[in-house]
Amino acid sequence: MAVKAMKDKTRESSLPEFRNEPFTDFSRPENRSAMQAAVEKVRGQLGREYDLIIGGKKIRTAEKFCSYNPSRKDEVVGVFQKCTPELAARAVEAAHEYFPRWAKAPAEQRAGTLLKASQILRRRKFEMAAWMVFEVGKSWAEADGDVAEALDFCEFYAREMLRLAGSQPLTPVSGEENELRYIPLGVGVVISPWNFPLAIMLGMSSAAWVAGNTVVLKPSSDSPAVAAQWMGILQEAGLPSEVVNFLTGSGSVVGDTLVKHPQTRFISFTGSKEVGLNINEQAAKTAPGQIWIKRVVAEMGGKDSIVVDSDVNLDAAVEGVFVSAFGYQGQKCSACSRAIVAADVYDSFVEKLRARAETIRMGAADDPDNYMGPVINETAKKSMLEYIEVGKKEGRLILGGQTAPGDGHFIQPTIIADVAPKARISQEEIFGPVLAVLKARDFDDALEIANNTEYGLTGAVFSNSREHLEQARSSFHVGNLYFNRKCTGALVGGHPFGGFNMSGTDSKAGGRDYLLLFTQAKSVSEKI
Repeated sequence: MAVKAMKDKTRESSLPEFRNEPFTDFSRPENRSAMQAAVEKVRGQLGREYDLIIGGKKIRTAEKFCSYNPSRKDEVVGVFQKCTPELAARAVEAAHEYFPRWAKAPAEQRAGTLLKASQILRRRKFEMAAWMVFEVGKSWAEADGDVAEALDFCEFYAREMLRLAGSQPLTPVSGEENELRYIPLGVGVVISPWNFPLAIMLGMSSAAWVAGNTVVLKPSSDSPAVAAQWMGILQEAGLPSEVVNFLTGSGSVVGDTLVKHPQTRFISFTGSKEVGLNINEQAAKTAPGQIWIKRVVAEMGGKDSIVVDSDVNLDAAVEGVFVSAFGYQGQKCSACSRAIVAADVYDSFVEKLRARAETIRMGAADDPDNYMGPVINETAKKSMLEYIEVGKKEGRLILGGQTAPGDGHFIQPTIIADVAPKARISQEEIFGPVLAVLKARDFDDALEIANNTEYGLTGAVFSNSREHLEQARSSFHVGNLYFNRKCTGALVGGHPFGGFNMSGTDSKAGGRDYLLLFTQAKSVSEKI
């Protein structure tokens, strides 16, 4: 055991301590030029066709679909295969067949492959950001942040796998030699979203395979090109092509097949509450031939609030709300969609926020001078406009409320004040640049309002009162709570991310317990 402990210590100490990837400073001319070159390079690659990958083999189907640039809604980013239920079942079965081989691969090999992929991704940082600029309408800064988070997931999960592969602390038992080891589960179905098309997709799938599982990856149909670029990086890094199966197409067509298949061991999902609840329900039903209880790891969104106390620097609070509400067009599950403001400073806050939001420049995401780009697609834009019409009746429109000019799916930053706590736009997830502002009588009332939705993902409090901050620490029921800063921008390792209630299973992505969701603990005791 002493020799094994020494090997474990050597294994973990061979890597430098994890540090978050720094963001790119685009005010520096060399960075700006490099990003512009990457944008032009990717622009020249738009419109290519991509294959399914099942059991390491590339497959094309008769039916295709396209992903489009939301900044220029008719510009094709890529052409993709429409996966069928039959091919989806084949992917699960191929992953199941390869699983025993991959499960036996040493943890050092799996972690080493992920670290090599991280090195390749870091070299292509600007290029991968450019793909997100075109496919999902992220600004340069937002796309760069997505890549940085993806790199953090690679580096963090590789280290976590090495930690879990080492000796685990157990209480000594006289006359026995005891060991606890973490082993993989089996086939994981990973259904990833479009809003963080690299970071969340990469984080969900890489955590699964670095732990020794095989994966069926089904990215959002709004962002398959970004996922396809990552698949190319995995191939270059030397990951066996059978480990991650790559499916594109409609989740409504293949989702049930993937979730219900008896050889599916777990499902990792990020998306809407409705889809997540359906996955959870279907996974709970035991299929003929199934010999395990399927796990579901789900992140399902939020209705996130920032509370502004009466004793704060209003400019700082306004900036925190502004960035949280309108960064990436409010298309983050962590975005601030409700500002709950103490009555004493309410009117001043609303006026300052309106003035700040009026400075936003909107337009195509490939122009680095635009702060806000498009929303993801026509369906989302229509839904947001319908909510705005509801909001006009439920509160006082003080900014925006309309589409914005351009060839893409543009909506003005919208602020609706004087909203009641139980109004629809105060309760339902809008997932766009629409902010409701609510007046609270006092801090107790503000916290009560903050907790009055079915969600519990992120929240923030701006206050100079230690008493109020401590009250929020214990009473504000969210998975990620921030004081005197924005409620977006969780950092891997520092802010393990996941929410309560209908926000999901509180999976804590980027935390030290995340890989445990994709493993099972086996205890071995030997009498000596």
